[in-house]
Amino acid sequence: MQVNSEPTTRQPPPGPADPASRSPKASAAVAGHQLSAGDAEKAAALRKMKLLALGLLIAMAVIFVFAFALQKEYPWLQYVRAAAEGGMVGALADWFAVTALFKYPMGIKIPHTAIIPRRKDQIGASLGEFVETNFLSEQVVQDKLASVNVARKAGQWLAGPGGAERVAKEGAAVIRGAFKVLNDDDVQAVIEGMVRKHLLAPPWGPPVGRMAERIFADGHHHKLVDLLVDRAADWVDDNHETVSRLVSDRSPTWVPQFVDGLVGDKVYVEILKFARAVQSDPNHQVRRQIDKYLNDLAQDLQHDPVMIDRAEDIKAQVLGDPEVRELASRTWGTVKSALLSAVDDPDSELTVRFKAAVRDFGSRLVNDAELAGKVNAWIGDAAGYLVRTYRSDIAGVITDTVARWDAEETSQKIELQVGKDLQFIRINGTVVGSLAGLVIFSAAHLVFG
Repeated sequence: MQVNSEPTTRQPPPGPADPASRSPKASAAVAGHQLSAGDAEKAAALRKMKLLALGLLIAMAVIFVFAFALQKEYPWLQYVRAAAEGGMVGALADWFAVTALFKYPMGIKIPHTAIIPRRKDQIGASLGEFVETNFLSEQVVQDKLASVNVARKAGQWLAGPGGAERVAKEGAAVIRGAFKVLNDDDVQAVIEGMVRKHLLAPPWGPPVGRMAERIFADGHHHKLVDLLVDRAADWVDDNHETVSRLVSDRSPTWVPQFVDGLVGDKVYVEILKFARAVQSDPNHQVRRQIDKYLNDLAQDLQHDPVMIDRAEDIKAQVLGDPEVRELASRTWGTVKSALLSAVDDPDSELTVRFKAAVRDFGSRLVNDAELAGKVNAWIGDAAGYLVRTYRSDIAGVITDTVARWDAEETSQKIELQVGKDLQFIRINGTVVGSLAGLVIFSAAHLVFG
């Protein structure tokens, strides 16, 4: 049963006339609401069925009158009269039964009539309970999902033509919509808060010291030391004049110039020999001293309060309030610009890789029975949880919605949806009543004469 618009308006009580006597204009609209094309068609069909049922009742009445008037002259008309009489009784009884569902027959408030308007709320509650018990059952939902094999069907769609493109398109729309909804200042404030909480609030010394200790213990710093030593040796080798000039500039003025030159050359040669020795000997004393210094530094960063405070001072100088705000702004701006550019370009690397990943996942769902089984189990568990947790709330939507409807209009709308079929009851009642009246009269005549 489908109701196209939520009832809201109460109408005056129906008159005593049969509903089939209402004008087409009145029947084409319910409670002042303009009907849709489908409802207008249903209203016309309902009107025709009411006229047909009423026509049969009138036909039975006319036949009864003529048969009753002429039965003494033509005794066989007694059977016709009995059939017409039974038909009228059946038609009137079923008219009363059908009408009693939706209104008071002829406007008379007979007990147990106008069932739908009077018991609307109880009907809604019963309908909600019925749906909750028979449709929102955890086992029913899980069995249905298991029979459908959602994972395989989803995998076939994702791996097939257009599936990945559709997912990428909808995902791009979601991302664009999210960026339109999100306020840049709010997002930057969140990023800034996360930076302060997770990056600035904890002390830097101990974690940096622990990380450095592991690096130094594994010898990963040796390549950096090799690079520095190589660069130092190369610089000394290429700067003979610079070294000699430094020696000459720092010697006393009374020392002869040629002596400065000799001393400068000697100093240069010794420095170069020293640099080459450090460069060529992995176990050189300088290298060992560098290792010792770095290990001591790692320990001090973890345990020396003075060194820890110095690390905190460096952190405060490097990442003050302006720097943190600038970092948050740049981070959000970069992420936003990159994502928008990627989702707007169907040939971007992100989009292409995303489509390939979706197709690959779809193929795995089709071909990997174990993965498909896990996905189906997850879906079943999720659906079971939702039904188990929210079944009463979902069913309550039916109850609450029906409770908000206007009783009169609800009755008219339900009649519009099922009234045509109910009119067959009146027609069948006329036919069955006629046959019953004929059989009863024939049996009585045969028995009693």
